[in-house]
Amino acid sequence: MHKILIVVLVSVWMIGCDGEKEECVFTPETSSVRLDLKMEPLQDSFNHVASKEALVKLLTQHPVIRDEMFRRSEFPGDSVFVEEIFNRLNNPHFDTLGMETTRVFGDLSDLKAQFSEAFTNLKYYYPDFTPPKIQTVITGLVGSDLFVSDSLIIVSLDFYLGKGARYRPKIYDYLLRKYDPDDIVPSCLLIYGIGDRYNKTEVSDKTVLADMIAYGKAFYFAKHMLPCVADSVFIWYTPGEIRGSRKNEDLIWKRFVESQVLFSTSHKVKQDYLGERPVTIQVGEKCPGRIGQWMGWQIVDKYAENHPQATLPKIMEASNAQKVFKESSYKPLK
Repeated sequence: MHKILIVVLVSVWMIGCDGEKEECVFTPETSSVRLDLKMEPLQDSFNHVASKEALVKLLTQHPVIRDEMFRRSEFPGDSVFVEEIFNRLNNPHFDTLGMETTRVFGDLSDLKAQFSEAFTNLKYYYPDFTPPKIQTVITGLVGSDLFVSDSLIIVSLDFYLGKGARYRPKIYDYLLRKYDPDDIVPSCLLIYGIGDRYNKTEVSDKTVLADMIAYGKAFYFAKHMLPCVADSVFIWYTPGEIRGSRKNEDLIWKRFVESQVLFSTSHKVKQDYLGERPVTIQVGEKCPGRIGQWMGWQIVDKYAENHPQATLPKIMEASNAQKVFKESSYKPLK
């Protein structure tokens, strides 16, 4: 039966709904929301550092960039670290990377505008929210891509230059989907959305279903902060993979039920259905990776649809995954 199901999925996955149009979710009225967003571009400060002494001073002023973005702990000592970072910043290729970053991001006005939209909506839902400071740097593609906390976001812009860039992160092609310019703000929102400040969970529940619902709530959260951004951007699927997942949702669900995935606590099962990989081969050769996360999103959407009076914070507070699942009445039909 499993082999037959996989063959069916392979044969129909590419029959997408080519005319399908993405719709915005609810967009709140935010004209009365006041937001003080601070963005601090630091790439030029680091790119033109004149001496090792100046570099040490700059890194001391920005310890999170030093420790998180340049990964100070991975070096055996301060002198080795400073020598390596100084040489990297003064490599002729670094100037090229800087020019490429300026070409893609310009004066950062578009990036700031999307952060502003997202955080204005976040403040609408959570009036006590204070936006973090946003700093931008260039690390030379060997440090960290993002640092996200409640008070500070740091973006290494060179990771997000997108298709056609001369320099890109050295990772598998399917992972490069996460590193286009439009991925920065959605990625930050997903990190907020999965964190326990907003996303309440029962830590004692170790089932696949619990993880699916937690991921689903994170996507639901992020999507409502950027209501008109395509689903594919949040989950890093191609538009064709999104169409295929929707087209074959009933078959995917059938596989989850037949394989008794939902209430498994197996680490391997979680990796198979929720983990980062190019395809979920257990479902089909064309089924995208992390399909359990996507299905969790569909369950949470259905739960919200069945609870029209529930605000976004109330949905995020729903910690009992089995209750969310049951009250979603989720059962995709052909």
